[in-house]
Amino acid sequence: MANYFSLKIIVPLDMVSQIQKQKAEQFLQWHQDEEILVLLNSWDTGSSKLIEACGYKAIATTSMGIAAALGYPDCQVLQLPELLNVITGIVKGVQIPVTVDIEAGYGNDLGAIIDSVKKIIATGIVGINIEDSIDLNPVLIDEMEFCERIAAIRSLSDSLGFHLVINARTDSFYTSSASPKEKLAESIRRGNKYREAGADCIFVQPVWEKETIATLVKEINAPVNILSNPTIGAGFPPSVGELQDLGVARLSLGSSVMKATLALIKNIATELSQHGTYTILSDALTPFSEAALAYKMATGLHK
Repeated sequence: MANYFSLKIIVPLDMVSQIQKQKAEQFLQWHQDEEILVLLNSWDTGSSKLIEACGYKAIATTSMGIAAALGYPDCQVLQLPELLNVITGIVKGVQIPVTVDIEAGYGNDLGAIIDSVKKIIATGIVGINIEDSIDLNPVLIDEMEFCERIAAIRSLSDSLGFHLVINARTDSFYTSSASPKEKLAESIRRGNKYREAGADCIFVQPVWEKETIATLVKEINAPVNILSNPTIGAGFPPSVGELQDLGVARLSLGSSVMKATLALIKNIATELSQHGTYTILSDALTPFSEAALAYKMATGLHK
C-alpha cells in the first residue's frame, strides 16, 4: 500500500469487539467467494430486520433511504449524530454484518472524516461505502486526495485490530459529461488507485451494459460492486445470475427499494384522495397473510 498520508491516529484498544472483528472477516470473505454477494439496502431497524429474516447474509444501508426516512434530501444534509442513532439501532436489531453508506465521509478535511469514521465504527458496523464526489458535483475529488482518505481509514482500521471492509465508490459515470469510453477509463484508473490505497471493493455506478461491466471486472484489480437499479438505462439491468457470470463480486440495490416503498405510499394516497377507492392498497396487502408475516419479520415476532 502506498504511503499517502501522515495523520496520527489514536484510538482505544478495546473499541472493537471480537464479534465485530469476526463479522468483518466473514463479510470480507464473501467478496472473494465465487457466489456473488447480494445486498438489499435498508434504511432503518425494521427494514433491516425484515431483510435479515428474508435470508440475506448482510445488511447494507442506503444513505438516500435513511435521509428520506427522516425527511431529509440526500448528500449529507443528514447530520452525523442522526446517522449514528439509526446505525446503532440497525446493528443492535440484527445478528448479521452491517455495512453503512457514509457518502463522502461526513467531514470537510481528513481529520474530521477520520473522527466521523471512528464514531461510525463504534456502532458495531463492519464495512463502509465512501464516494469520490461531493453532492454529486461533476468535478470529482482529486484522486490522490481520495486515496489519502482511504489510506487513513485503513490505518484507523488496522490500529483497531480489525479489517473494516472499504467499498470505494467512484462516480465517474454518474457525474462526468465525458464520453462513455473516457468515463470507463477514469473509473478503471481510479478503481485501481483506490485498491492500492487500501480499498477492498470498487463500486462503479450507474452502469448496466454487460460489455462495460465485463471490462470493469477485467481491468480493475479488485472485487467490483455493481448497482442494479431498474430505474437507470433502458429496460432492466442484468440479472443476479448474469452479473455473477460476468465476475461481479457484489450487487446492491441502493435507494431503489426505499423509493419503491415511497412510491407505493404516494399511489395509495393518490387513489384514495382522487377516487375514494383502495385497489392499490388491497393489492399490496394480498394475500393478507404475507403482509402480516412481513410485519412480524420486521418486528422480530416471526421467530
